[in-house]
Amino acid sequence: MASVTCRREEAATLSEKSRPVVEATIGIIAERIPNITPVFYKSMFEARPDLLDGMFSRANQKNGTQPQALAGSIAMFASHLLNHPDSYPDEVLSRVAHKHASLGLLPEEYPTVHEHLFGAIAADLGDAATPEVVAAWDEVYWLMADALIKIEKGLYSQQANDVMFAPFRLISKEPVAEGVVAFEFEPADDTPMTPSVAGQYISIQVVVMDGLRQPRQFTLVPSDPGHRRIVVREDPEGEVSPILHEDIAVGDVLEISNPYGDVTLDPDFHGPLVLVSAGIGITPVVAFLDQLAREDPEREVLVLHADRSEAAWPGRELVRDYVSRMPNAKLVSWLAAPGEGDFAGHMDVSQAEIPEGAEVFMCGPLAFMQSVRSQLVSGGVPGRSIHYEIFGPDLWMLHDEARTANA
Repeated sequence: MASVTCRREEAATLSEKSRPVVEATIGIIAERIPNITPVFYKSMFEARPDLLDGMFSRANQKNGTQPQALAGSIAMFASHLLNHPDSYPDEVLSRVAHKHASLGLLPEEYPTVHEHLFGAIAADLGDAATPEVVAAWDEVYWLMADALIKIEKGLYSQQANDVMFAPFRLISKEPVAEGVVAFEFEPADDTPMTPSVAGQYISIQVVVMDGLRQPRQFTLVPSDPGHRRIVVREDPEGEVSPILHEDIAVGDVLEISNPYGDVTLDPDFHGPLVLVSAGIGITPVVAFLDQLAREDPEREVLVLHADRSEAAWPGRELVRDYVSRMPNAKLVSWLAAPGEGDFAGHMDVSQAEIPEGAEVFMCGPLAFMQSVRSQLVSGGVPGRSIHYEIFGPDLWMLHDEARTANA
């Protein structure tokens, strides 16, 4: 990848030659990329079917979320280059790089993506894909790719080992809520383990019906030292969670990545925290509360959770226990089941008192987080103080304006 590194050094930001071309075409490219990306993926997987074995999620291809996430990331990156020519969208790049690293993506795959993506763009745009347009968007792509490669290289170098996936043996499997099971793993060999930080996730590879490996990310929750523990809600339409729930047994060995994820608590911030979740999105909240209860029990913490019912709420007793051990912590819940929770129906943050100057962390379905974020911003919480974690492709990148408002 020497040529890529050279390109990065020579063009740290969008050139003056490409800028007006990107500015003139970003609307049509953003509009067409959702149509371009399915063609791109089809072409790439026909040429490289091995990429579906342990790297790309077929479920995310079928439901269209991966193509949409790619569309959002490229459009957002280009938009940032136009509006902020002296910087990169670090938050977006970090999020993508962590996801890539958890899948073991290597620099040599970026030219593969480039070849098939730009072939699909040329085919879709036809005569509109002039040499000038292709060259300008080629520059956008490599600026983004080179930035990601640099971040991913740094992430890999921070690990305690030089392997992408290591074998772990399942040592316990227990139901913790309706349709939710906790899995605890221990190393199956002597590969050194990288310590995790509260809020981080791992990728797990599962062999599916046709023999391919399919990866999924799961947030790590508190476990015994030297173990990895996750909590999984079964998705009847998914490929991986039904296998974990129904077929994986204690004693089985699975391939697990090192921990990644940048939605973690800032050690230099000691102000109030608001932890917001819905459903299985409670998992990073549990990890945060475990850290806070041990390291900063006097912290002012407001926990907001929405779920179908008490029985469906994963880790509800654990959350209540953590909150009870922290004198300045409070839990407020919204449950759909009649007579359960503090409030009924959908989460309405106006029913809770949001502390002044708080940092907010959210995890849950995208629509839920978009609704809560809008409520918080309307209530005076700056957009830059609201952080989120989302499993799978990040479709929020399609809504740049929602995430940069009041930043």
